[in-house]
Amino acid sequence: MHNSPGSAESDPHSELPTDPDVTDPRPLHLRPSALLWVFGGGIVGTGLRFWVEELLPHDPTQWPWGTFLVNLVGAFLLGTLLEGLARAGDDAGWRQRVRLFAGTGGCGAFTTYSTLSLEVSMLGRHADIAVAAAYGLASVVAGALMAWLGIVTAAEAHRRRTPA
Repeated sequence: MHNSPGSAESDPHSELPTDPDVTDPRPLHLRPSALLWVFGGGIVGTGLRFWVEELLPHDPTQWPWGTFLVNLVGAFLLGTLLEGLARAGDDAGWRQRVRLFAGTGGCGAFTTYSTLSLEVSMLGRHADIAVAAAYGLASVVAGALMAWLGIVTAAEAHRRRTPA
């Protein structure tokens, strides 16, 4: 027999009161309020990415600096945000709304790995295969490094704020 999430049979602590931040029993990704937070952040992230791409227009035969910088900054911001929120407490209430708005929506729309893959393809067709490979590899490796730096930055900031 399959127990639905939240049923007394599947909840080992059904004697405890329900979380006051969760009034909707549906999974987070099916809650309209969560979708609105992501949508709102997505509007902001998309607008910022458009602005950067307008400042740094792309020529298909050259290194796409706009996308490269957007992805690196976004990876750093996401690492910083998620580490900071994790150190602040459980993923509930205001922390969950900030994560949905700024992380999932904002950083998700600001960064653009689909454009990265398109630009790698365009560089391979219009320029040098080595440049295309270097751009793809540098984007992924530098993006992971920037996310790690964001995590380290937030962890250090938390350490400095927290008494020993």
